Amino acid sequence: MADTMPPKGGFSFDLCKRNTMLEKKGLKQPSFLKTGTTIVGLIFEDGVILGADTRATEGPIVADKNCEKIHYMAPNIYCCGAGTAADTEAVTDMVSSQLKLHRFHTGRESRVVTALTLLKSHLFSYQGYVSAALVLGGVDVSGPHLHTIYPHGSTDTLPFATMGSGSLAAMAVFESKYREGLTRDEGIKLVAEAICSGIFNDLGSGSNVDICVITRGRQEYLRNYMLPNPRTYVSERGYSFTKKTEVLFTKITPLRELVEVIETRDAMEE
Repeated sequence: MADTMPPKGGFSFDLCKRNTMLEKKGLKQPSFLKTGTTIVGLIFEDGVILGADTRATEGPIVADKNCEKIHYMAPNIYCCGAGTAADTEAVTDMVSSQLKLHRFHTGRESRVVTALTLLKSHLFSYQGYVSAALVLGGVDVSGPHLHTIYPHGSTDTLPFATMGSGSLAAMAVFESKYREGLTRDEGIKLVAEAICSGIFNDLGSGSNVDICVITRGRQEYLRNYMLPNPRTYVSERGYSFTKKTEVLFTKITPLRELVEVIETRDAMEE
């Protein structure tokens, strides 16, 4: 009877039932690869400061030592991304495009709450399967704003925030040293210290410190603001590589194309 009924709309749970049956029979499901990151943000007296480390991991392997985790959203809005690199890139690029179209349509500066709504709506619709944990910061007509967005679509609005696998170490620094009314230099120093705390206490975080300072009408992206992990060992003898295979024989054969053109004239009917 069930086979003859027409298919209905909605989500099919057939594969879920199959996977449950296979687990009961002893099949182990593949585990997820965890990505490591430390991203932070805080509000200071003139705007918002965002910070991130630069290590990209692929399981236990460091895939990139100097990647960019602070993504451009609008001239006055930037976003730090933690989680799967492809997801954070795709989500931020998509919303950045939508914000640009909105600016063209309205002729006005993008508001941070607009970017927040677009991001949380997209992530909520995928129920956490888009692995993007974000720290969104910017300055608009209503002042500085800082938000965190979790992969399932929930959000927080805080004066300082951390996300990623190194977030606990960074939050320890913020909770002990953050205060309202920080100056620009004090804020940058505190953000750099929080990122360094994640770098040195979390295996998934590492390499360098990137910082972005956003104020009214101005943004400053400090790429590789701090290099806490310089390369300390260099071989005194240098690195020698074997010579390339020598060319023993070279012969050049010219290619001549023989093209025979045959003209045919069809009889035209009068």
